[in-house]
Amino acid sequence: MNNDNKKGTQHLTKAHLWVMTIATGMVVANIYYNQPLLADISKDFKVSEAEGGLLAMLTQSGYAAGMLFTVPLGDMFERKRLIMFEFFMTIVALLLAAWSPGIHVLMFASFLIGAFSIIPQLIVPMAAHLSAPGQRGKTIGFVMSGLLIGILLSRTVSGYIGAHLGWRAMFLIAAGLMMILWIALYFLLPQVHPEYSGSYKELMKSLLELIKEEPQLRISAIRGALCYACFSGFWTTLVFLLKEPQYHSGSEVAGAFGLVGAFGALAASQMGRLSDKGNSRNLTAISILLVVISYIIFGFSTSNMVLLVAGVILMDMGVQATHIANQAAIFALRPEARNRLNTVYMVTYFIGGATGTLLASQAWHVYKWNGVVLMGISLSVLSLIIHLTFAVKAEKRIERKFI
Repeated sequence: MNNDNKKGTQHLTKAHLWVMTIATGMVVANIYYNQPLLADISKDFKVSEAEGGLLAMLTQSGYAAGMLFTVPLGDMFERKRLIMFEFFMTIVALLLAAWSPGIHVLMFASFLIGAFSIIPQLIVPMAAHLSAPGQRGKTIGFVMSGLLIGILLSRTVSGYIGAHLGWRAMFLIAAGLMMILWIALYFLLPQVHPEYSGSYKELMKSLLELIKEEPQLRISAIRGALCYACFSGFWTTLVFLLKEPQYHSGSEVAGAFGLVGAFGALAASQMGRLSDKGNSRNLTAISILLVVISYIIFGFSTSNMVLLVAGVILMDMGVQATHIANQAAIFALRPEARNRLNTVYMVTYFIGGATGTLLASQAWHVYKWNGVVLMGISLSVLSLIIHLTFAVKAEKRIERKFI
């Protein structure tokens, strides 16, 4: 029997859905606050832009580590209790970042911020778990729209606060917001009890089994990682481009681009609805193609703000729509293992993001914006090739599995 049916007594109410959506947006913002501030932080600590760019990479690497070692526990422990603990540790990490005396302490704090801000990756599988199967894509899209708005508007908020109050103020404000959210979720978040009864060692070993046995998981993770590398590489180096003489702008303008990128959140909820109707393979191909086109446009936007804005809209729509299609696909595979499926997918996804950040930072250091554009075109085209080559085979194997 499908485990979703066993859990038929549990329902996802509108109140639960809104609480989850707001929480994912506010928590995930912690990972991106530092990106518009990298130039200011580098200047404050008197380090190179390449070294300052490592802060973003470390935050994303911490996020990947947290997902790998913590998110699987959502299949093993009561999720609300786990989420409350992660909130407390996130607050501690944010305060450490705000009071960092040097770049190396800030690097350590940045890793911790990423490692404990994995709460959205516990909430998204929870929402999928409580949702009716025919509404799962729509539910994931709705929750992810909040997460994506949090990602993009975090840069707007951070850029503004950094320009007017300094970069340390942003981390202090973030810690205060997390405390308020912790209190709200304590009273409003539903409880979801686990189905897994094995040991932690067996739980972690099962991740490898999922990778081996689920081709759809593998293809989703790889194409997602490559697209997110393009996304992270762009947002990490955007502030450096805007500080060039032709733009002569800074963190506040870089943050304002988050408002432009928020259009990607619209694609998220729409992709979820369309995925429920079953067109995901062709829709995913179109979504990845949007990322390719966006980087071609970026190639002509070295000194053209209009093209830069157009490229941001297309890139964010493509990356986020691909992400939603990927998650809808993997959550349909094994209901009892959704946290572990999400772990494999999201760890790979953020390793891709961290790699993209590192590659883009180094490409900027050597070749400036042209290097970043070449990186983005190469990775997005590779993602499209992999999707077109392997997606059909993966779907056929799934069909045979359930016949």
